[in-house]
Amino acid sequence: MRSGFPLRTGVMAFLAGILSLQWLQVLPAIEWSILLLLAFPLLLLLPGYWRLTGWWLAGACWMLLQAQLILAHSLPLELEGQDVLIRGRISSLPEQNFRRKRFEFEIESLSRNGQTFPSPGRVRLSWYHAGRHENLHAGQYWQLQVRLKRPRGLMNPGGFDYESWLFQHRIRATGYIRKSHDNHKLTDVGSSCFLLCLREKIRDQIIRITRTSHSTGLLLALSIGDRSLISTEQWQWLRKTGTSHLVAISGLHIGLVAGLMFLLLNWLWRFSGLLMLSCPAPRAAAWGAMAAALVYAALAGFSIPTQRALIMLSVVMLGIIFNRPLSPGRTLALALLAVLTLDPLAVMSAGFWLSFLAVWVIVYGLAARVGKPDKWQQWWRSQYWVTLGLMPVLLLFFQQVSLIAPLANVVAIPLVSLLIAPLSLLGSLLLFINPDWAAFLLLAASWLLDRLSDYLSWLAAVPFATWSASVLSLPALLLSLLGMLWLLAPRGIPARWLGGVMLLPVLFARFQLPLQDQARFTLLDVGQGLAAVVQTRHHVLVFDTGARFGASFNMGDAVLIPFLRNQGIQRVDRLILSHADNDHLGGAASLLAQIPVQKILASDPQRARKKGIIQSISACHRGQQWNWDGVAFRLLHPPLTTQLRRNDRSCVLQVEAGGQRLLLSGDIEKKAERQLVRSYGHELQAEILVAPHHGSKTSSTAIFIDSVSPRYVLFPTGYRNRYGFPHPSVLARYRLRKIPYYQSWASGAISFTLGTGEHRQPQLFRHTNGHFWNSF
Repeated sequence: MRSGFPLRTGVMAFLAGILSLQWLQVLPAIEWSILLLLAFPLLLLLPGYWRLTGWWLAGACWMLLQAQLILAHSLPLELEGQDVLIRGRISSLPEQNFRRKRFEFEIESLSRNGQTFPSPGRVRLSWYHAGRHENLHAGQYWQLQVRLKRPRGLMNPGGFDYESWLFQHRIRATGYIRKSHDNHKLTDVGSSCFLLCLREKIRDQIIRITRTSHSTGLLLALSIGDRSLISTEQWQWLRKTGTSHLVAISGLHIGLVAGLMFLLLNWLWRFSGLLMLSCPAPRAAAWGAMAAALVYAALAGFSIPTQRALIMLSVVMLGIIFNRPLSPGRTLALALLAVLTLDPLAVMSAGFWLSFLAVWVIVYGLAARVGKPDKWQQWWRSQYWVTLGLMPVLLLFFQQVSLIAPLANVVAIPLVSLLIAPLSLLGSLLLFINPDWAAFLLLAASWLLDRLSDYLSWLAAVPFATWSASVLSLPALLLSLLGMLWLLAPRGIPARWLGGVMLLPVLFARFQLPLQDQARFTLLDVGQGLAAVVQTRHHVLVFDTGARFGASFNMGDAVLIPFLRNQGIQRVDRLILSHADNDHLGGAASLLAQIPVQKILASDPQRARKKGIIQSISACHRGQQWNWDGVAFRLLHPPLTTQLRRNDRSCVLQVEAGGQRLLLSGDIEKKAERQLVRSYGHELQAEILVAPHHGSKTSSTAIFIDSVSPRYVLFPTGYRNRYGFPHPSVLARYRLRKIPYYQSWASGAISFTLGTGEHRQPQLFRHTNGHFWNSF
């Protein structure tokens, strides 16, 4: 770039333009992007900062154009929750998961009652109790009767933004297949399915060969990029040891395969004078390296991380092919520009930032160094640089960083890179050429993975394995990045220790705590279920933990624990399991396994133990009360001895701070409500009421509502839940009394602060933190 601006400055302006749209809840019209893109060439002709403005404008317009094109393929609102007939192709590897098969489906036609509607494109479908459909394979064409809904996920502080993930992967609806005679296969796989079908055959063969290994899921992830069989326990120790990147086919693996091919071809090519005369060895080796990387990326299904790695590698190899050696900084800038041009939505992924920042940290660490350290010393230094350099970003995205990552990676990276990944890749390619040799190589890779798993799981059990911190403020993040630059600077830079001081706000960041005599209440968005957290100055209470859906997914892991980490909470003083149904205690086992809990109360301790909770549990009953930091907690129900039904035996908790009250009512129904009214009358009064039984028609009686007389009522419900909660008659009773109500599916996590002496409006996480890809 002329006028004193290097290429990387323009690329950073292009990136800034893309990022500037990420914070919008509503996008400008698509016509603006076309109009402004026309102005881009004119701005590039202007001098100075106008040119940077042009780069910024190009990034913003490119992101706007791509986002609007994706949003244009939305499911018509009138079709949500309706039975529709679709025809199309299975476009992903089907996953077997807890009584269901799940897969992506490319819709070619969509109709209802004979009327045709525009196709939303790619959707994600679940087929429950699909065991009889063992012939469901990638690439097949099917006609299916389904119920679809627009992308909708859970919205909580610290939680995973499922809607963002769906948007990035261009999935415009989710749904499930209905039982119908219209469901039937139209054709088997066609010629267009070669790559996807090949990956499925490789997966099936690897599962058959390594069926006795507990590392089959890890081997599939390294071979074909399929991570669906990695267990929850394995994900936990991968995260704790900072080795999750090893099971994502990305820069490390693509670079390894390409590097080995480059070295091999560069060496072999030199044995032939004729070949050397026709093409220089480095150039031929570069072509071969790109071809090898392309094959590996194809086996991984050209997932987003592999595309990113392939682009970065291609930039380097094209520089060799065209004899245009590039500096590391310019290479990284060109790779970033190529990635953003092909997919501006890449910035929505944490992997994008971690991969580019890891490469940049290593380049920065190697710059301006005096002397040449030996290879082992350089290896240890790079591990130190990456661990320290990525710490602020890891804490930003995950509120957790692994302290034992160098110890884990110094063993895992060489083992995976030099042995396991080559064995798994070569074994996969030989499956259809020499099955015996393929089986030998895959079993060897599986055995090595088993041993590595043993080491990493042992390492993850170390008490100081991870460091957790609260959500970072923007000033703390910027200060930590500056501190990291200073700390990793070459020797000779004065006072490098000040960089470590700048990192302290990140390491010890804590969410703002409630004041004395105050309580912060958060009703979490856990779909059709209940989970809530009450925080005082020095104590934390968790009321229910949401549902569990099989061995691989529960609301404890997905919502509750990320929220507690986001708030900087390291322990729970009291856990109340108000009800013994799955939608209230399904996430309890995961919570107890990862965060210390001082005391557990439950309405049905015996049933809770049958659900896998092995810790000591006491029964909750009327009369139990305690005071934390000037905030009073009182259990109003159930009686010590009762013959009530299970729903009516729910724990009912009243919290009072500064004269303001909260009432958590579990799943009680009419009988328990009447009993509470008789026992307490207007003592039930509360500013905030979590509606009994999610708003079922068997609860929220008029006399109970009048006794509580809430200022706000909250419904913990799931989007389009099958029970129809909250029932229209219940909503009518609250509307009649002009009581505002909020539903967790529509508002995301809902937070109140009690004891402030004034009535504050609730904080609705979906509304305050939503983006243009989120549903409102």
